[in-house]
Amino acid sequence: MQNIQMFTVCPSVPEKLRFLETLSNNMWWCWEDQAASLFRRIDPQTWKHVGNNPIKLLSEVPQSRLEALSNDEAFLAQLEQVKDRFEEDMATNGKGTDKPHVCYFSLEYGIHETLRIYSGGLGALAGDHLKSASDLRVPLAAVGLMYRQGYFRQYLDSDGMQQESYPENEVHMMPLEKVVDQEGNDLTVSVQLPEGLLQAAIWKLQVGRIPLYLLDANIPANPHEFRGITAQLYGGDKQNRLRQELLLGIGGFRALLAMGIEPEVCHMNEGHAAFLSMARLEHLIKNHGCTLQQALEIVPRTSVFTTHTPVPAGNEYFAVDMLRPHLEAALHDSKLQIDDMLLLANPADQPMGNEASMTVLGLRCAKYANGVSKLHGEVAREMWSHLWPQKAIDEIPIKHITNGVHLPTWLSSQNVDLFDRYIGPGWRKDPSAEETIAAVDQIPDEELWRSHELGRSRLIRAARAHAENQYQARNATRGEIAQAKSILDHDALTIGFARRFATYKRGALLLQDPERFEALLMDEDRPVQFLFAGKAHPHDHEGKELIRRLVHFARNPKVRRHIVFLENYNMGLARRLVQGVDVWLNTPRRPMEASGTSGMKAAINGAINASILDGWWCEGYSPDCGWAIGDGNVYEDPHFQDAVESQALYNLLENDIIPSFYDRPEGYLPRAWVTMMRNSIKMALGKFSSNRMVSEYNERYYKVTAQSYHELLANKAKAAEELVQQHGRLNETWAEVALEKPTHHNGDLGKLHVGDSFKISTDVQLGALTPDEVDVEVFHGVVNAENHIVDGKSDIIAKGEPLGNGVHRYEHALTCTHTGRYAFTTRVTPKGNEWDHAMPGFTTWAN
Repeated sequence: MQNIQMFTVCPSVPEKLRFLETLSNNMWWCWEDQAASLFRRIDPQTWKHVGNNPIKLLSEVPQSRLEALSNDEAFLAQLEQVKDRFEEDMATNGKGTDKPHVCYFSLEYGIHETLRIYSGGLGALAGDHLKSASDLRVPLAAVGLMYRQGYFRQYLDSDGMQQESYPENEVHMMPLEKVVDQEGNDLTVSVQLPEGLLQAAIWKLQVGRIPLYLLDANIPANPHEFRGITAQLYGGDKQNRLRQELLLGIGGFRALLAMGIEPEVCHMNEGHAAFLSMARLEHLIKNHGCTLQQALEIVPRTSVFTTHTPVPAGNEYFAVDMLRPHLEAALHDSKLQIDDMLLLANPADQPMGNEASMTVLGLRCAKYANGVSKLHGEVAREMWSHLWPQKAIDEIPIKHITNGVHLPTWLSSQNVDLFDRYIGPGWRKDPSAEETIAAVDQIPDEELWRSHELGRSRLIRAARAHAENQYQARNATRGEIAQAKSILDHDALTIGFARRFATYKRGALLLQDPERFEALLMDEDRPVQFLFAGKAHPHDHEGKELIRRLVHFARNPKVRRHIVFLENYNMGLARRLVQGVDVWLNTPRRPMEASGTSGMKAAINGAINASILDGWWCEGYSPDCGWAIGDGNVYEDPHFQDAVESQALYNLLENDIIPSFYDRPEGYLPRAWVTMMRNSIKMALGKFSSNRMVSEYNERYYKVTAQSYHELLANKAKAAEELVQQHGRLNETWAEVALEKPTHHNGDLGKLHVGDSFKISTDVQLGALTPDEVDVEVFHGVVNAENHIVDGKSDIIAKGEPLGNGVHRYEHALTCTHTGRYAFTTRVTPKGNEWDHAMPGFTTWAN
């Protein structure tokens, strides 16, 4: 049949319940417990059947039920309470400062399991970022892609090997609104590709106060081969990935401009969004009359770049032969030279290679760059130090802002009640406040434990239902399905492991010694059980093999009631797991875990982490709130590292974790365990909320860069032009700068004592530069075994003595404050910190 016209018939929502329609179209409901409870209350069975989708619920609930609820005073009272809270959170201040100043670009967003536009941790982090920005009223908008199939659904075949399916998203059952122009027509944005014009519609998804704009290539205006570009997240070949990223960065920025939004600050969440900087250069030249040189000074000073992976292979590269024709097409109407753009994705002062790095492009175009944990910041500075060859490692311009999680999204409903009752409402907005942390001690042990047991019981019921569905989908025997209904024990120590099944995450570390693992699972006096979940990338055959090995082990009749692999890990299953396990297990190969956030989600619910000292756990761990697997050493032989740390994990389970859980001298209540639970909650509240994270981004980056945007563009970009002139002068004259080896004037440096001082002098050739244009510094600090200065500090020498011919003598007194082995040298940098981010930079060390 052709030319059919689609229409949908839904119940007529009574006037008194009309707010339900408003609520269902704003994802605010998914982190406001009373709002979710309101939908569940309409029809619990239908709510479960539609997968917690309020739009689908309202389309399926009988008209008679809605009519009855419109006369239910208790329901209407709860509805009014939720409405008041919603309107309070959505209210504008009337001063115009609610207009987005910051725009956040990410290839995926994990808002809720009903919106399959995420794959895992990166997306969940982006979703939590938007939710906290809404809670904190940060004037932010976000840009992504609308995937019609999203990330794959996972199922296992009879051999336990992962298979993938790509069901279509039901767009009409998602809270999406088409963006239209002033005439009411669908607003579209275009990016030229080598084969023709790619067009995209723009959907708006409201996440609390934050608009998320999603670009969709599946529209009739596109040829068939273009309509699939946004079909799957991380699907398709390398060319399709390139086109997704061009649409996200260049198309996404053009979409904002088409909607009347000109961001002052742009935040690139990973290298996927790096093409955004080229779109900003194009805009500044075309619409603000800037020169390319001026635009190249403005864009980095108003951009933020977050890198998420310490694994070199995880950083995106595109072959120049593929990239060049795409950039020529996409930027054909701009004044940008493609060779110049390609060089931005290449280390400075090096000839263009065969590949362009999206991470390098992001770092070169963002003065404000960060990793996502303290350790990851250190690893990232080391990994990308070659981009700034003259900088000390500690001064590489990549900082860190440790990830956090959105507490209302991940807390169980019973823990929300506990927090509201004993901590008060302050935990939602400012969980790290001292009074909030202190109030956790007011929760009685008995109530904390009862709440946790309820979460574990819900998890066991959900896991049994999940396993039963898995067996039925594989046409298992009735006996196997019956066994699925009895797996796991409501009272046993329950340990969870759920994350992407990449090899470095070592999901099968416990299988290093299967006999020892089996003995743990068969202990009838101290029962312990494990729940595993997670997806391997469709092309990651080693990751799929890890899953298969776990599934085969779990089929052993001796242990099958104590270990289960739950298919199709998503945000809904993740909530059940982090809200119900006793211990959250994490076994990455250090230092390959940039941060990790699942352990934070478990911790706020009172679970206790047992983890390798990697990512966030290096900052979260202390013996009173969790366990460290191993001692943080990194071995050159990964097989040896696996052997050592698997033994450490077995020992920890046998000697510490299991005995602690069953240590109950008073009978029912494991008081020492509950104390660790309480400390785990306090640790997570204090350090690892996304409100803390977004506040850091706002204070350290967003506010500063927003102010810079206006200052640099004012008076026909006068300040930007001054930077262009200064940058040009430095480029022309810096090669003339030279320092002689510094000398000291106080005898034998080997016989100094605490409190002694000695004078250092160095002669500096500044060439055409003046002393007012540079900082001459003494760089000093502790030396390691290789005689390298670590944790170095720099003292600026205030004034030099002119010796003629551009040479100046600088002297400085250095005081010994602590014992140890130290070293010093001298260097010259441009005055101030305006050029700290420049590649390869301007730093000259003593010869």
